[in-house]
Amino acid sequence: MQSWSQFIENVKNFGKGFAGSWLSYALQLILLTILFYLMFKVLKNNKAEKFIVIIIFFIIFTGLALAFSSEIDSGFLFIVVAMVALLVFTMFHTEIKRSLLDSGVKKSKVEPVTVTGVELIMDEIVRAVQNMSKNDIGALIVLSNDNLPDGIIESGTVINAQITSQMVEAVFYPKAPLHDGALVIEGNKLYAAGCFLPLAQDEKLPKEMGSRHRAALGVTMVASVTAIVVSEETGIISIVKNGVIKKKYADATDIKEALSDYYWSDLTAEA
Repeated sequence: MQSWSQFIENVKNFGKGFAGSWLSYALQLILLTILFYLMFKVLKNNKAEKFIVIIIFFIIFTGLALAFSSEIDSGFLFIVVAMVALLVFTMFHTEIKRSLLDSGVKKSKVEPVTVTGVELIMDEIVRAVQNMSKNDIGALIVLSNDNLPDGIIESGTVINAQITSQMVEAVFYPKAPLHDGALVIEGNKLYAAGCFLPLAQDEKLPKEMGSRHRAALGVTMVASVTAIVVSEETGIISIVKNGVIKKKYADATDIKEALSDYYWSDLTAEA
């Protein structure tokens, strides 16, 4: 009974305090709402729903502790929230950076593609990647949903061409002027070629890792895109996403799976 009496008394005191400091409470509420929204967005995008449940549990537990006790300072809740935010930032700093940079990019609607059209496009890309792998021709293809920073597109040449295996291989032909940069695919178009990407600077990366792989890691750290890399030295195909190599020694099935995720997940979500 004493606990409930204390709870009722705390509610009355809060009501009195709110009447005198409503602006301060309103600003705190807005700040915490924005903070929680950004935290939950990052966690949801990275399929960390269980972590969201844990955070909500601790918030409710802390709120009840504040409600039933008059000895805990109201700033304690802010400290808990700040610690949780710091934990999320530590665990998902790359994803947070990517989300913030993505939010600053003006997105346009990518031209829709039919089911039959997507199947044909995927077959053309798979064929081109495998042909380049067999001939040890280096390549870097970025699957974008129009969410790359403008500077990356401007560093290359907009070609806006139809996707065919011949066109993809022509871009990366060793004597072609655009073969050293990245090829950006947007929907059913080869949008830009010869694009320069930010290189990953992680000291833990193997020293023998080439510039194409570092560029693939770098661009997937700053944008929610998928990169397909063909090594010029070995012909090995790698698939990169979220700042990590998701698949090394990728075969036709792996490439098609990455393309399916792009066309049926990334572009659909964007639409």
